[in-house]
Amino acid sequence: MDLTLVGGGLVVIGVGIGIGLTGKGAMEAIGRQPDASGKIQVAALILAALVEGIGFAALFAL
Repeated sequence: MDLTLVGGGLVVIGVGIGIGLTGKGAMEAIGRQPDASGKIQVAALILAALVEGIGFAALFAL
């Protein structure tokens, strides 16, 4: 088994966990402060895009 494939799988798992935790935190924050939902959603979307971008960069580096 090629270890780069294992590394790629770990990258994908890490990105999935990161985006999931971002969404979880955003939903909890919106639940606490519904008035700020627009700002929270924008920040969560930007953070999810950055996490995904890091994941793509790591996969392309393999």
